[in-house]
Amino acid sequence: MKKLLASALSIIMSASLITGCGTAEKIAVSPENNDKNDKLKVVTTIFPEYDWVSRIAGDNADVTMLLDKGVDLHSYQPTADDIIKISNCDMFIYVGGESDEWVENALKEAVNENMVVINLLDTLGDSAKEEELAEGMEHEHDEEDEYNDEHGEEEIEYDEHVWLSLKNAIFFCGHISDKLCEMDPENREFYTSNSESYTEKLRELDKQYEDAVNSSENKTLLFGDRFPFRYLVDDYGLSYFAAFAGCSAETEASFETIVFLAEKTDELGLNSILHIESSDGSIAETIKKNTKSKNQKILTINSMQSVTSKDVETGLTYLSIMENNLDILKEALR
Repeated sequence: MKKLLASALSIIMSASLITGCGTAEKIAVSPENNDKNDKLKVVTTIFPEYDWVSRIAGDNADVTMLLDKGVDLHSYQPTADDIIKISNCDMFIYVGGESDEWVENALKEAVNENMVVINLLDTLGDSAKEEELAEGMEHEHDEEDEYNDEHGEEEIEYDEHVWLSLKNAIFFCGHISDKLCEMDPENREFYTSNSESYTEKLRELDKQYEDAVNSSENKTLLFGDRFPFRYLVDDYGLSYFAAFAGCSAETEASFETIVFLAEKTDELGLNSILHIESSDGSIAETIKKNTKSKNQKILTINSMQSVTSKDVETGLTYLSIMENNLDILKEALR
């Protein structure tokens, strides 16, 4: 399926660039036609990247978020217009996991040869975490798994949800700031100052998370849902149980999984069951109905995988979401 998608994208990109080449030439940035008053053109795939760049670059950049209609990273397919936006930008930022396999073909069509490309997983290097199949989780066994089993091959899949760690966010913002300074040295002081001010807020919030976890006797979260918060729980030494891995496409949990999670809820005396913002919480509710007390709170925590451009217009920010998530975390750890 991934190979077929890549081939289809290649055809779409070639066609779109032929029909739109006049426009592409006009807005391409090069040493010959770059006006110093022109804003940097930055394209990001998801909301956290968009917000980080916006905080650091300010009015010096026009920032575009491709996944701006609430489409999940794992099911996103770029349009021809998206490909053109990428091909002409000065900086392109994407996550770099299995969901972004389409990017390689998109970058082959880039008009701007000086484009700065930031792959978040590559930037993390050895700190990137492999996707984890925790105890009790449903496991999708597809044709690719069967092939790997038969041929003794094992493809490493990395957890893509790197933005849900404040420590990662601090690191990424420093890297983005450095790249902006290299691209636009005349405004180095502006980018550096913005980055330092913003990352200080991230550090303060990170400390609040640490304090909340340290002051709680409970150190376990239970999700009746996908679990994209691996980086976050590892940051603060928390344990977790969940119905599915973070990148799972499954929506129905088996009876065995429901019973396992309900029994864990009882065993650990958990007062809350969580789910992410894009689900209806039905699995969490079913787990609750199968516990002994049946009185747990169902809490929604935001993984930032459904943020839209309208949300941005209303003032939603990476920090405001992570602050709200802290309140949810405190409730879940009681």
